[in-house]
Amino acid sequence: MKAASLKTTSHAPTGIALLVAAVACFAVLDTTTKFISTTVPVLMALWFRYAFQAIATTLAVLPTRGLAVLRTAHPKYQLLRGLLLLGTSVFAFFSLKYMPVGEFTAIVMITPLVITLLASLSLGERVSWVRWALVVGGFTGTLIIIRPSRDDFNLTMLLPLGLVVCNAWFQILTSRLARTEDPFTMHFYTGWVGTLAASLALPFVWASLESWTLWAALGLMGFMGTVGHFMMILAYGRAPVSTLTPFLYAQIGFAMLGGWIVFSHVPDQLSMVGMVMIAVCGAAGAWLAVRESRVTIEPVES
Repeated sequence: MKAASLKTTSHAPTGIALLVAAVACFAVLDTTTKFISTTVPVLMALWFRYAFQAIATTLAVLPTRGLAVLRTAHPKYQLLRGLLLLGTSVFAFFSLKYMPVGEFTAIVMITPLVITLLASLSLGERVSWVRWALVVGGFTGTLIIIRPSRDDFNLTMLLPLGLVVCNAWFQILTSRLARTEDPFTMHFYTGWVGTLAASLALPFVWASLESWTLWAALGLMGFMGTVGHFMMILAYGRAPVSTLTPFLYAQIGFAMLGGWIVFSHVPDQLSMVGMVMIAVCGAAGAWLAVRESRVTIEPVES
């Protein structure tokens, strides 16, 4: 146990650097998505995003795993998991079409808090009063950003909440499947389920793109999504979740930077307050969740 602990500690800075690089990639992905959403049909862009990841994953996995990567004990759950992630992406793409990148990213970051809520209501998990308080704080921050009473409020500002729900169920299902399924198999099916499902709509939404800039942006989306997920996997292999979780919220900062550079958008003061509340409550809630489950995690790691 001590040797494993020392190894994790020595690799922690590398894990943190990889995670920060990963969330920077995701911020670039979201900023690029917003950039092309005004010109490229959303479902067409979504297809490119998934096709790039599916092909890249296949080229990386098949030479080493062969057809064994297709073996799964739960094909229905693999399908459901892929559809949940596709739903998450659909909400993300439409949200970014109407919302600033920074505010969108902050709202998405309440996902860990929603997972806490769903785990308590549907799975019967016990949640401490401190974590409940953090859930309330995170939702309060979200309401401050959305502000239903403000003059420019419209229903499109609720789209990120659909993303949060889909993503929360995706994460819960992932945690269950990860106990028995090969992670490479899960990643393989996720990419191809999304690609094939999006392909059904492709003939109806395909549009001719005359600008090379748009083609380059589509390629950048796929590249950043694929590289970001790969670096995140590497990060969690080098440092524990409790160490890395607070750094996930660096994505809010990267998203604000991207929104400022590309769209000259700066969140107002109230939105900034909401973002800080979400970041603090989300990071603290995730840290507490890891701390409370450490008793069951440590024997597995040893």
